[in-house]
Amino acid sequence: MVQLYNLHPFGSQQVVPCKLEPERFCGGGRDALFVAAGCKVEVFAVAGQELCQPRCAFSTLGRVLRLAYSEADISNETLQLESDDFVICQKPMELLGEKSQQSGVSVTLESTGLADEKIKYFHVQHLLYRRFAPDISSYVLSDDIKLHSLQLLPIYQTGSLTSERKNSSQEKELLSLFCFFSLPHVGYLYMVVKSVELMSVYQYPEKSQQAVLTPQFLHVITSNNLQCYTVRCSAAAAREEDPYVDTTLKACPPVSMDVCALRIQLFIGLKAICHFKNHVILLTKADPETIPERRESPKRLLSRKGTSVNLKTPPVAEAGWNLYIVNTISPVQLYKEMVDYSNTYKTAKTQSCIHLLSEAHLLVRAALMDASQLEPGEKAELLEAFKESCGHLGDCYSRLDTQYSHLALPYYKMSGLSMAEVLARVDWAVEDGSQKYERGLIFYINHSLYENLDEELSEELAAKVVQMFYVAEPKQLPHILCSPSMKNIDPLTAVSYLRKLDTSGFSSVLVTLTKAAMALKMRDLDMHRNEMKSHSEMKLVCGFILEPRLLIQQRKGQTVPTEFAVHLKETQPGLLVASVLGLQKNNKIGIEEADSFFKVLCGKDEDTIPQLLVDFWEAQLVACVPDVVLQELFFKLTSQYIWRLSKRQSPDTTPLRTSEDLINTCSHYGLISPWVNVLISSESLADKNYMEDLSKLQSLICGPSFDIASMIPFLEPLSEDTVAGLSVHVLCRTRLEEYEWCIDRLLERCPEAVIPYANHELKEENRTLWWKKLLPELCQRIKCGGEKYQLYLSSLKEILSIVAVELQLRDFLNVLPEDGTAAFFLPYLLYCSRKKSLT
Repeated sequence: MVQLYNLHPFGSQQVVPCKLEPERFCGGGRDALFVAAGCKVEVFAVAGQELCQPRCAFSTLGRVLRLAYSEADISNETLQLESDDFVICQKPMELLGEKSQQSGVSVTLESTGLADEKIKYFHVQHLLYRRFAPDISSYVLSDDIKLHSLQLLPIYQTGSLTSERKNSSQEKELLSLFCFFSLPHVGYLYMVVKSVELMSVYQYPEKSQQAVLTPQFLHVITSNNLQCYTVRCSAAAAREEDPYVDTTLKACPPVSMDVCALRIQLFIGLKAICHFKNHVILLTKADPETIPERRESPKRLLSRKGTSVNLKTPPVAEAGWNLYIVNTISPVQLYKEMVDYSNTYKTAKTQSCIHLLSEAHLLVRAALMDASQLEPGEKAELLEAFKESCGHLGDCYSRLDTQYSHLALPYYKMSGLSMAEVLARVDWAVEDGSQKYERGLIFYINHSLYENLDEELSEELAAKVVQMFYVAEPKQLPHILCSPSMKNIDPLTAVSYLRKLDTSGFSSVLVTLTKAAMALKMRDLDMHRNEMKSHSEMKLVCGFILEPRLLIQQRKGQTVPTEFAVHLKETQPGLLVASVLGLQKNNKIGIEEADSFFKVLCGKDEDTIPQLLVDFWEAQLVACVPDVVLQELFFKLTSQYIWRLSKRQSPDTTPLRTSEDLINTCSHYGLISPWVNVLISSESLADKNYMEDLSKLQSLICGPSFDIASMIPFLEPLSEDTVAGLSVHVLCRTRLEEYEWCIDRLLERCPEAVIPYANHELKEENRTLWWKKLLPELCQRIKCGGEKYQLYLSSLKEILSIVAVELQLRDFLNVLPEDGTAAFFLPYLLYCSRKKSLT
């Protein structure tokens, strides 16, 4: 049986001053009520609480059999198909969607009266087939098993509940469609969107005559009662409209929630009903005395398959009638009554409180979904009621022990209440000396503290939260203490609870780090040092990975280093870099966020790179980051090395790794070519930091992973006029196999490095460059003389010794200069000739 609440959805009522007894009636337009009797239609103005006033009247060509309003005009049907035959079915059947075509019922669309070009816009879609088997265990008449009140109800897209846009008829986009029909004692409501689903079943306490469905209610009339039931249309439509419903962000009462009757109101002689905006139109008629026809037995009824059974009444004088307009009260007014009613269940902690508040919430939702009918003031009032209802539901789910206690979170979010306001609603009183906190409240607070909300709890509320988690979720205590919202917690209070924790069931290092953080807040450096010494550095890194907020917090969308991070920067920078690297490898922090963290920590602007960030980049390479970010890291590091070398800028802190460390521990840093040392030693480079940056850059270029071609444009700040710049340019050109360019530069700038360069780089297929490039170049430069004559001469002698070994005598003769001094080349020629005789 449907639960009944004795609420008051109906307000004032008035009589429609019809001249003739109504046979058909409907509402339409902004404020019009159409009443048909015979061939005449009367039109009345219905405006709010004012009296119903006649507007006009017109006649039709025939007796009005059906009356309906559309945006363009009024539709009067003067033809009617009637089929009152009662069919005995073997068993009930329900076919949904396209399967309903299997029912065997043929439906043909006729184009009578339609223009040819419009026919293509019409088609038949099979939604539902349902067959009922009557209960023949009792004496029934055919009227007791007839279907009535078939209705399709559309709900249109509205956008956000807080949107100010009003939907015009041209802008309407169908969101959901609902189908309702009824038997005398039970009604069925289906949702027809992507699929056809049964949403609700309505069991009436007595035989119904007619029903009308609205987005907010189902109104049903019996012979003597007007009944008002809740519906789930807004719950279904909300899920179609907003993908975030049923997540931690938003919630809505379930479609499957039991419906209820808000009111059953006495109304004598009800015959017909229709709904128009916030009006229910009722036709009453006092029946004359009837002579009941003898009821036939079920067997006789079943034998008459082709007939229908009707009650016959003797012809008597027409009885009195009235057409009433019953105004429904405003959604906000009814919502407030429902909230007041729910308070009777509040102390009992039952599901009834949640049920009634859910009904109130859906009532407001439904009103907001039809926002085009609302004035700005009404919508603001409804939005306020919506937020308030979310707060009430949040309270219920946070306090009642239910399997749906997690819903406290999304409802509190939708309420707009701050965490402090939610905590202020909690009953902190302890009755039997032991405080119990329900799962919903714990879930909400825990999740909110993890979200890094820009809200700081007072010291008093923070202490209550700590006490709450110590009792209900002790494992979460270290985590919640790291939330920015708990900034004002008294560190002594926090430490006292942390020391009482039994850490056997969870990470003790996390408790240690949290106590160390509190020690810093208390300025107790001795306690901080003792806590940090109790675990190895690797375990401390694991602790920071478990709770990143010990180091990094988000406030107003900005990355903010904690006091703990600032302290580690000064005392244990290696641990800090290793910890942030651990966070990145475990997807606890992004690449850009990590870079921003170090810049903010070191007090640098966006364009300045602190050494600690360079240390972090180097650590990423050592840790073998994925290939996706490898070249980006190379670019960051080489850009910084080049900038500091070009500006002769020393790092702001001592680097954590030397070039030797990186070469020994990271495969991306290669061994520096030996000829580079010869080149570098040709000038005095006393600055140790300068040499370290240069060695790291040279090592990266010599590594196997570096993309040289992409870096050439960025070498411009590093001038070739310095041996440091020259070494980098020659290394890059060598990797690009531009050996002749490199030989020219070395012969010009540092001839003593030419032979070491050739020994290391000119091998295999490049071996020919010894006699095709180096030999003629040196001979030419020796002819020109100059201050480097002796260096060139010494280099030429070494080359001749090597070429004499490599080439046959005839080939050797061919590469010697024609104008050369025979006495100078003779020893090498003799060696080449003896080499042949020896072999």
